[in-house]
Amino acid sequence: MIVFKKKFFFIIENTKDIDLKKLKNSSKFNIIYRFNKLKQNINELLNFREKCRSKKIEFYVSNSLILAKNLKADGLYISAHNKNFRLSFFKQFNFKIIGSAHNIKEINIKKKQGCSNIFFSRLFETNYNEKKGFLGVVKFNLFKSKISENLVPLGGINRKTFNKLKIVDCDSFALSSEIKKNNNLNKFLY
Repeated sequence: MIVFKKKFFFIIENTKDIDLKKLKNSSKFNIIYRFNKLKQNINELLNFREKCRSKKIEFYVSNSLILAKNLKADGLYISAHNKNFRLSFFKQFNFKIIGSAHNIKEINIKKKQGCSNIFFSRLFETNYNEKKGFLGVVKFNLFKSKISENLVPLGGINRKTFNKLKIVDCDSFALSSEIKKNNNLNKFLY
C-alpha cells in the first residue's frame, strides 16, 4: 500500500504512541500531541519535542497555549469544540494554527481562528458508538471542490481504507487511533 501525499498528521495522546526512529522521510510528518487525563512528565515531553525537531518533524500541541509555549512547539491544534475567537492572537508567538471541524459552521469558525489546515472528520466509517455517519470519498471530494480551505481528511483511515486515499482530493491526511494499532507506519507511507 503506497499513498503519495505531501503531509501526514499523527494525533497522539502519549509520546509512546509513536516510535520516531521508525519514521523515514520525516519532513513529511507532523505530530499533534493531545494530552488526556493522564498527564505526561514535562521532561519526557521536552525530550520528545527535541527528537521531533532533530528529525524535522513539526510538533503541535492541542488546545493549550501554555504547554505549546513551554515545549516551544511549532504550532497549536484547535479542536472542533474550541470556539474561542481570541485564539488568533496566538500568531504573535509564530505558531502555526491548525484545527478540526465536522461541518460548514465549524469550518467557518476555524477560518476565523486563523487555521491554515482544517481536519474534516469523518472520511470513513468508524466503530465509535457515539460517532455516527461519515462522508466517504465522493462526498468529501464534492465538498472540497466547493470551498477554498485546505481540508485534511480524518476519521476511519486504517489499513482497509488506506488505498482509497489515492482518490481523495487532498495533499495530506490525519491518523489517530490507527497509530496505536500500528506503530510502524512506514510500510505504507511515502
